[in-house]
Amino acid sequence: MLKRLFDVAAALILLIILSPVFLLLAVTIACTMGWPVLFLQQRAGRHGWPFVLLKFRTMTNTRDPDGRLLPETERLTPVGKFIRSTSLDELPQLINVLKGEMSLVGPRPLPLVYNERYTARQARRLEVFPGITGWTAVKGRSALEWETKFDLDVYYVEHRSFLFDLRILWLTLVKVICREGISYPGEVNSKVFWGTKLPAEHDGGRGSAERSTD
Repeated sequence: MLKRLFDVAAALILLIILSPVFLLLAVTIACTMGWPVLFLQQRAGRHGWPFVLLKFRTMTNTRDPDGRLLPETERLTPVGKFIRSTSLDELPQLINVLKGEMSLVGPRPLPLVYNERYTARQARRLEVFPGITGWTAVKGRSALEWETKFDLDVYYVEHRSFLFDLRILWLTLVKVICREGISYPGEVNSKVFWGTKLPAEHDGGRGSAERSTD
């Protein structure tokens, strides 16, 4: 209850204080990338339930002559790079927090398809509400391998407390100022998670999924 009250109060205050920033970003994105200014995508919330994640757009929808989207590295604009490096693209998720779909602190919300790729231990990250920031974010963000990120997520689930959240929020501010760990080395975004490779005796005989990059 204390966590939820803090989330709502902090999100409301931040939305009011940062409203000029929201307006400036919306106008800038509209002028440089066109409409819409928000990127919407279904993600997995608490217990794996879907919700629509809100982010500011950082890429154009430019396509090749065959109608296929160009690679992300070609669609990411200079404005988009700045917005990502300062984590300003995450600000609309304050609305997700107010709606009760996210928390300020928790494991990052990932695509729904990943729900089927977690090991039993990795799936524990779904026991809590996803967060705008989290223990994984302050320990390396997208620069970490998936298995390491999930280990950190589960550590948070097992050790979560209000004081731990406050520590993470403080460390997040430091990370944002230093602009560390925005993406995996050599990638625009994180690599795709295809599943953790496990020995047959540990995966119920179902075999293991391969891992690869975008």
